[in-house]
Amino acid sequence: MVAGATGAASYDWRFDSGRICLDLVATAEGPPGGREPLNGSGRLGRWLVGAGLVPAGTQLAGAESQWVEGFIELRDWITQLVRAEIDGRSAESALERVNALAAGAPPGIRAVRDEEGFLVRALSAAPECGALLAAIARDAVELLTDPVARARLRQCEGDSCRRVYLDTSRGRRRRWCSSEVCGNRERVARHRRRAAVARA
Repeated sequence: MVAGATGAASYDWRFDSGRICLDLVATAEGPPGGREPLNGSGRLGRWLVGAGLVPAGTQLAGAESQWVEGFIELRDWITQLVRAEIDGRSAESALERVNALAAGAPPGIRAVRDEEGFLVRALSAAPECGALLAAIARDAVELLTDPVARARLRQCEGDSCRRVYLDTSRGRRRRWCSSEVCGNRERVARHRRRAAVARA
């Protein structure tokens, strides 16, 4: 499987949470239908490319389907940690597991010339699941141990949205994970309510 390849089962991932680890947490919402969003026809590979963990066109050599369980487990542990942090609780078991993964080495990278002579990022070797998980776990550790970043964690206020994001807006008054998605839904709903009141 080539990471970043498109197909009939493609899914448009969003990368607007502000951190790779939060973008992984957001994959739990996935497409409608109850299926595991990361499982199936190159979805994890496309997520890895979108998150910037592997360059487009990276050969995953059929390992992608075997990796899904590890990414789901890490997603669950980071979700527990982030939600506990927002709620002022601890999640020691999840913290222990994320720390264990973060101790691993992330993928090695190097600069290479593309066909047009520009320097682009490439992996030093074929990606391994443990190294990719380590990169995300490290991002979670860096986020949760940075007091400034941690104070910017927010839960989206959109109806039925469970996304967590970093509020980097001026004044720290951002209410939605995405103004174009959840913010737009809220504006449309508000307009409909006003129109209904006007008709009444």
